[in-house]
Amino acid sequence: MKSLYIIFLKKLLVFTIIVALVGFIFTILLPANYITPTLPFLYVFFFAATLVVHYILLKVSEKRTPGFINMFMLVTFGKLIFFLTIILIYALLNRDDAIPFIIAFFILYVFFTVFEVTLSLLQSKAKRTSEPTDEEKKKEVGSE
Repeated sequence: MKSLYIIFLKKLLVFTIIVALVGFIFTILLPANYITPTLPFLYVFFFAATLVVHYILLKVSEKRTPGFINMFMLVTFGKLIFFLTIILIYALLNRDDAIPFIIAFFILYVFFTVFEVTLSLLQSKAKRTSEPTDEEKKKEVGSE
């Protein structure tokens, strides 16, 4: 599990740097009132949130419980509620910056969610192909 987590961490770091560089280019090109001043903090926030959620899902997948899908949905729902709470609190406290913040938050949410789901699917596919099936395990036990 540690190696999967480290691989994910490295890829997430590279992805975050690329997204931040693209965001920096947009910061230069767009008028200042279109860009939220919290944008650099949003990169760190989404990096940390994605890392924590992926760690939780790796821990749950380790146990191989049939309820993994339920836990995945619960974690995803919890993340969504948490993010909506952040958006609501920020928008209420900073009304002048609410719209640029919400737009930036939504764009980063989509990018980081697509990244997380894509890598999770690739890792689970790689994990399934590298592990022996139940039939192969039975053959190994039978040949001993």
